[in-house]
Amino acid sequence: MEALGIFNCIQSPIPPVRHSSSSISDASHCLTRRKSLILTSSLLSSFFPFHQRSRSSALAQVEELQLEEDRVVQIFQDTSSSVVSIKDLALTKVPKSASDKLLAENENAKLEGTGSGFIWDKSGHIVTNYHVVAKLAADKSGLQLCKVSLVDASGNSIAREGKIVGFDPDYDLAVLKVDAVGNELKPVALGTSRELRVGQSCYAIGNPYGFEHTLTTGVISGLGREIPSPNGRAIRGAIQTDAAINAGNSGGPLMDSYGHVIGVNTATFTRKGSGISSGVNFAIPIDTAIRIVPYLIVYGTPYTDRY
Repeated sequence: MEALGIFNCIQSPIPPVRHSSSSISDASHCLTRRKSLILTSSLLSSFFPFHQRSRSSALAQVEELQLEEDRVVQIFQDTSSSVVSIKDLALTKVPKSASDKLLAENENAKLEGTGSGFIWDKSGHIVTNYHVVAKLAADKSGLQLCKVSLVDASGNSIAREGKIVGFDPDYDLAVLKVDAVGNELKPVALGTSRELRVGQSCYAIGNPYGFEHTLTTGVISGLGREIPSPNGRAIRGAIQTDAAINAGNSGGPLMDSYGHVIGVNTATFTRKGSGISSGVNFAIPIDTAIRIVPYLIVYGTPYTDRY
């Protein structure tokens, strides 16, 4: 209606009569009102679309953040039951049976270290770092015990002795096996490390300082890194990440945004004397594990050591 008012005021013809001060005043008032309305209309037409766009943009941003948060929560819920806690124990005497081992672990075993691992298959094979179970691998006295705590597919928490199946110090990889009779295990979903890109999101689940099923997030900071193995040889092609990896995370999975395992967390650079992660952390590419682990399961040694 205001637009029509302006239009009518502009288009009205001036009557052929003498101009009085009141008619001049009316014309002046009409012109002033027209300018005011044009300015107001211009401001409103420019302000409201912008306000609407800003509001829509803010809502879209909130929805995007919520979706991202839900996705990370879902990754943890889907994969945490495939991650295990490993305790390296030293017994004071050789147990006579499996039940004696559990009793010894509760009464007089010394905790010498902790680590992480993940369920490789439904047969009970667990992949971890060699340095997590190095004492068990070298034990000939029967005084070393590896206790594996895990959650089965039904959500039941169980603890089993982890027996060493094979290991490869050159790549800091080892395979344990737990007795899974009566429990259905949930293996991890394996991804690939072949097409990783610096900057993409990644997630680590492990047991830092004994705090089971801890999730940390970050990005892939670098590719093709070289890190030392437990026997001093170089592990090439390692993945660098700023996702926090601390003592107890070793052997746990590094995952992509789909929850697929892309690496085995293995090392972190720490500030001298602090024991605190510097944010420069490394994982063995999962493609390397996929190549080596089947040989360890079948033969107990890497392919290169069998000839």
